[in-house]
Amino acid sequence: MEDALPSAERRRFRLHEKLKRELGPTVLDALADPSVVEIILNPDGKLWVDALGSGMQDTGTHMKAAQAESLLGTVAMMLNSVVNAEHPILQAELPLDGSRIGGVLPPVVSSPAFAIRKRAALVYTLADYVRSNILEPAHAEALCDAIRARENILIVGSTGSGKTTFANALLHEISLQARQGERIVVLEDTVELQCVAPNRVELRTSDFVDMTQLLRTTMRLRPDRIVVGEVRGAEALALLKAWNTGHPGGLATVHANNCGGGLVRLEQLIQEANVPPQPRLIADAVNIVVWIAQTSTGRKIKEISRVQGWTEVGYALNAI
Repeated sequence: MEDALPSAERRRFRLHEKLKRELGPTVLDALADPSVVEIILNPDGKLWVDALGSGMQDTGTHMKAAQAESLLGTVAMMLNSVVNAEHPILQAELPLDGSRIGGVLPPVVSSPAFAIRKRAALVYTLADYVRSNILEPAHAEALCDAIRARENILIVGSTGSGKTTFANALLHEISLQARQGERIVVLEDTVELQCVAPNRVELRTSDFVDMTQLLRTTMRLRPDRIVVGEVRGAEALALLKAWNTGHPGGLATVHANNCGGGLVRLEQLIQEANVPPQPRLIADAVNIVVWIAQTSTGRKIKEISRVQGWTEVGYALNAI
């Protein structure tokens, strides 16, 4: 079979097979498991997986440093890039399935490490969150009401808290509740969100097109609802203006440690566009803030707040 392929395809086939060997059975099994959302290698060689419903778990498998360094090099090679001591950071898509991989090599780390973030094959619905005691039934009902009323929802949490997975649950509900013909535009840096609405368009950034440019383009694509996988820069201003000018019912995530902190974080990101913080715009555009956190017993929706407005003393938040 391999001999029948053109030389370029033979090389790619061999690199795929090499990458599979370097990943090893534990990682390959985790990639094939629809419940696993993240696979992590620490510098001590331990492999961990983060799975829906069960959280972070030690697999009991170790990966040698040489093997990890080789697999990161193979990924880079397949993407016409390089990762080595002079360029020790790799951010890419895993050629096998498009999962996001971030890897680091010495000297910025004691031994090779990586994190593979999968695009979840299973959507954990709001009902699933309630059954798992992550979300209170009253909160699930309030979020469904907010989606039905086309209110803008901001999900906040720290790295690894489950923001994207919960965003998928809300996007699933948005898709179910969308009016006939309602058009949803989803914007991401890496493909992680899943939208099943029949009238949708999914855009992603590239080396030459950033999120702010995508948002400007979105305004010409006839959006009804605008969803951004993660707000992390000056695009915050463009998103809030879009939400506030005839495109309500959107969804976005941002890194923050509580509901109020999420709004302050938006202020900081807006300033990256070289404009003042715009707290009144934020209070007008964001209707609901959801705070999800990783606790000692697993993920938990810690608080859901309605944004009532802004005064000189700060944001007025009303816990739901």
